Amino acid sequence: MSNTQKSIVGGMTVLSVVGLICKIVGALYRIPLAWLIGDEGMGTYQLVFPTYNMLLTISSAGLPVAISRMVSFSLAKDDPRNARRIFKTALCMLAALGFICMLLMVVMSPSLALRSGDVSTQPGFVAIAPALLLVCVMSALRGFMQGQQNMVPTAISQLIEQVGKVFVALPLAWWGMRISVAYAAAGVLLGTSIAEGAALVYMLLVYRRQRKAFDARLQNPAEEPMSSKTLMQRLLSLSIPITLGACIVPIAGFIDSGLLLNRLVDAGIQRSAALGLYGRYSGYVLTLINVPTALATAIAMSLVPSISGAMARGDGRQIRRQSALGLRLALVVGLPCSVGMSMLSRQCLDLIYHFNTPEALQTTANLLSLSSMTIVLFTVVQATSGILQGLRKQRIPMYTLMVGVAVKVFLNYTLIGMPQINIYGAPIASLTCYTLSMVPNLYFVYKYTGMKLDVINEFGRPIAATALMAAVLYVAIRILPDGGVWTLVLILIGIIAYVAFAVLVGAVTTNDLAPLMRRVGRRSDRKKGE
Repeated sequence: MSNTQKSIVGGMTVLSVVGLICKIVGALYRIPLAWLIGDEGMGTYQLVFPTYNMLLTISSAGLPVAISRMVSFSLAKDDPRNARRIFKTALCMLAALGFICMLLMVVMSPSLALRSGDVSTQPGFVAIAPALLLVCVMSALRGFMQGQQNMVPTAISQLIEQVGKVFVALPLAWWGMRISVAYAAAGVLLGTSIAEGAALVYMLLVYRRQRKAFDARLQNPAEEPMSSKTLMQRLLSLSIPITLGACIVPIAGFIDSGLLLNRLVDAGIQRSAALGLYGRYSGYVLTLINVPTALATAIAMSLVPSISGAMARGDGRQIRRQSALGLRLALVVGLPCSVGMSMLSRQCLDLIYHFNTPEALQTTANLLSLSSMTIVLFTVVQATSGILQGLRKQRIPMYTLMVGVAVKVFLNYTLIGMPQINIYGAPIASLTCYTLSMVPNLYFVYKYTGMKLDVINEFGRPIAATALMAAVLYVAIRILPDGGVWTLVLILIGIIAYVAFAVLVGAVTTNDLAPLMRRVGRRSDRKKGE
């Protein structure tokens, strides 16, 4: 395995492990939160969050990727001077954008609450507004570190965000519940802002500590310093298409936050029951779906700077190797997660959350079983988007996702309003969306990298390992009794079976696991030295 491939897998390993921990913490955090604020409180919380996510994406999605890519490109040419100027210029731009978005959310909170269909959400919009500025500034620091192939600060800051929510948001939710459900949801959202502030402090400390080592890098005298105007133009030319592409899904979520609840009412469901159903889908199902998608995000984040660096060196062979590795890892991660979560949907929900009636549990389990199929689609979409962004073809994933989301919004409006389908229209629409985006993305990845389609290695082996795991899990479900402990046993059986079969059929090789083994070995050596 080449050094660049090791960098991809090593960076993905760090981000994947910590990202997965963060998602698990986030999912577990929803358990006491659901007990504190109930289904309606979760529904209120979920009505606010898509708006925040949309504004955050508009302000910070593209520039960090542009920073990462431009810094990686500059350092590949031994030009730390321009890398530093790129960071400082982008930091000013992100801080300004974050401040504007924060003000917009505060000023427009009454209108946003009215649009959501629940005017009691207004305090929540105000409570989470400061997080927009904090995350924007932090995103500049993360992009700068990632451009140096250093994924650790990003991973740790993400962990601080999640752990901070547990220790801050839950007490604030408890305090807010003494006033009303709306203020309980606002307390949760205020906890998010405080946790983001703590993560930003950590990133600033890391930047200050590593600044001296960065300044000591040797400068290639042949590289001329770029003007601020040129830097801004390049940052914008790279970030705007990425931002537009990244905004598509959050905008769809923003539309859904005002659409789903009203369409459920149109389908004949009472508003309070519709709010609870929306809360279980968006707060329970989507939360569990987002746990394994942390791995997809890690793959994409590791691919962008590595492929950009290979482009700077004109190394087409490395680009093809990295792209093939990224696609295979996306399937190795996404397929078992989709199938395993679908098969264990009822058991997982019953283990993690509290349901008032068996019917509520079964409905939510059906939603999770169907929705989990989006995991593998999303994982491949993320990987192909990362490859295309690294190849400077960022417009392609933007257009393909735009088509998918347009169809998704149409299907949500059409299907959810049908009484016989109602909330099940949401996962059907998501499956359609990511399928429409994935297929053309794969075509363009193969076209622009020059890769040859290797059906057996890239697709066949992960599918075979997943099918064998599913067979073992099917038998285990039939044999073992129901219960919390047995659910954990089933999950463990699924993981062990998949890893064993993945190694057996060659879906995962020893080279893929080498970076992780080296990290474990280094930690073991340090402990022995102590």
